[in-house]
Amino acid sequence: MRTSFTDKYDRAFLLDTMMGPNAMRITEEMASFLPISPGMRILDLGCGTGISSILLAKKYDVTVFAADLWISPSENAKRFTSLGLDSKIFPFLVDATKEIPFAHEYFDMIISVDSYQYFGNNESMLPKLLPFVKKGGYVAVAVPGFIQDFPEGQLPKEVQPFWTPEWYFYSCSWWRALWEKESGITITMQREMDSCKQAWDEWLQSPNPYAQQDLVMMEAGAGKYFNIIQMVGRKI
Repeated sequence: MRTSFTDKYDRAFLLDTMMGPNAMRITEEMASFLPISPGMRILDLGCGTGISSILLAKKYDVTVFAADLWISPSENAKRFTSLGLDSKIFPFLVDATKEIPFAHEYFDMIISVDSYQYFGNNESMLPKLLPFVKKGGYVAVAVPGFIQDFPEGQLPKEVQPFWTPEWYFYSCSWWRALWEKESGITITMQREMDSCKQAWDEWLQSPNPYAQQDLVMMEAGAGKYFNIIQMVGRKI
C-alpha cells in the first residue's frame, strides 16, 4: 500500500501545529480529487498554522496564499521560512467577513479546510469569493459536519453535553442546498471524506488543550455522528 505524503511527514511537527482534525491529511485527500497542476495560484482561506498550505506547496508545486484571521502572518512566515517554503507560500492576515485584499480573477482555486463553516455558512460568502477565482476555476472546502440532519433540540444524547452553537456543524444536504443558491458555480462534487476518523484520531493525540477537551467528547461516543464533508464548485 502506497504511503501518503501526510504519513511520511514529521509527526511531531503536525501534532504541535494542528488546530483541529489533521488538516494536512484532509487537504491531501481533498486535493486528490482536484485538477491541481504546478504553477497554479491557490488561496488557502482559513489556513490556521498553514499545514494545508505546506501540503499544497510541497506535493503539488503551486504558489499558495495562506490567509488566516487567528494565526498571525508573522508566525506563519517564520514557519514557512524554516521549511524553505518562503518563495512558495505567502502569509496574510484576512478576515473573510470583511474586505478580501486580492485581485479579481487572480486565483486558479480557493480552498478552505476546517474553517469555512465559521464564515461561509450563509448565502453571502460564496458570491463574495467567486470574483477572486478565474473563470473555470474552483472553490473547494472541507468542513466537519453531521451524518444527517437533526431537528433543533433533538441532537443525539452523546452529543448534547458538548454541543454549542459555535460548532456550525451541518449535514451534506444542508451544504448542498446552500451552494445550490449560487448561480455562479456548478457543483462538481460533494462527498463524505474517507479520512474523517483518522484525521480526528490524530488530532486527539495533539498536546493542544482543545484536543484534550475533544477527547472527552469522542470517548463519550459523539464521533459516530460526525463526518467531514467535501464540497467543490466550478466557476462558470
